[in-house]
Amino acid sequence: MKLTVTPESFKLAQVFTISRGSRTEAKVLTVRVQDGAHQGWGECVPYARYGETLESVTDEIMGLPEQFDRDTLAGLLPAGAARNAVDCALWDLQAKQTGKRVWELAGLPAPKPEVTAYTLSLDTPEKMQAQAAEHAFRPLLKIKLGTPDDMPRLEAVRAGAPKSTIIIDANEGWSREVYLELVPHLQRLGVALVEQPLPAADDEGLIGIERRVPVCADESAHDCASLPKLKGKYDVVNIKLDKTGGLTEAIKLREAALAEGYKVMVGCMVGTSLAMAPATLIAQGAMVTDLDGPLLLAEDRDTPLDFDAAGVHPPLASLWG
Repeated sequence: MKLTVTPESFKLAQVFTISRGSRTEAKVLTVRVQDGAHQGWGECVPYARYGETLESVTDEIMGLPEQFDRDTLAGLLPAGAARNAVDCALWDLQAKQTGKRVWELAGLPAPKPEVTAYTLSLDTPEKMQAQAAEHAFRPLLKIKLGTPDDMPRLEAVRAGAPKSTIIIDANEGWSREVYLELVPHLQRLGVALVEQPLPAADDEGLIGIERRVPVCADESAHDCASLPKLKGKYDVVNIKLDKTGGLTEAIKLREAALAEGYKVMVGCMVGTSLAMAPATLIAQGAMVTDLDGPLLLAEDRDTPLDFDAAGVHPPLASLWG
């Protein structure tokens, strides 16, 4: 089996800012696995928050032995971006080898469109209100917050999009005290979900807080091994394939989280339609689907995912799976 890794860059439609910084392009790694007659591919987005770079993830992938398969991959690579791209490429390869779609191979129901959140970049209240007004036709907006001056931004977004459902991603940017001060206002403004309000290392502060607004684990939740540490802190688990290490573990995490009484959110890094394609399978019936990465790009893969009023559609076989 031949394995190749290619770094690629895709321009964003506009500067994208969160509390940790800004970017103008999506830097991804494209992994291809070939058996001679068939080729499968997958994509990952190395994330500095988890100590990943394009170079370190490439080294992880190229350090794999000559012979491995999807069943042995988890013992060779940790959960993270490297394993994600390889795992998804192996699923795609098997689909091409067998002539079956990945959901058939995984024993999952045929996927349908799912309404996805659209993320508003962190900016001044005035610019965020303008963003919200531009996208007020969307049923679900996600706001990047996590600064000391978040209330004017939230008020501005609600004014710009009075009918949209709003969810918030604080990106670990608040303290327990700040969060407690904000909760009544979040409730007043109809916020449906708060994602990772406290730093993952300090999320014990969520224990005992009255759940006026559901709280979702993002940086605190990676794979099935993360679940025991979430008890009493979170109501929802955000499943991202770049955290789980691919579709294989994402399927297991979804089943385990639901079995333990959590609801599920399916999220993404800023990547192309190739990165989102496997996640559409996990998003079926999720409380929140947040697979808007391609909507933030100025350029995408040759066979992009279809987004319309029904949501994000599952991939065509010519893209993945």
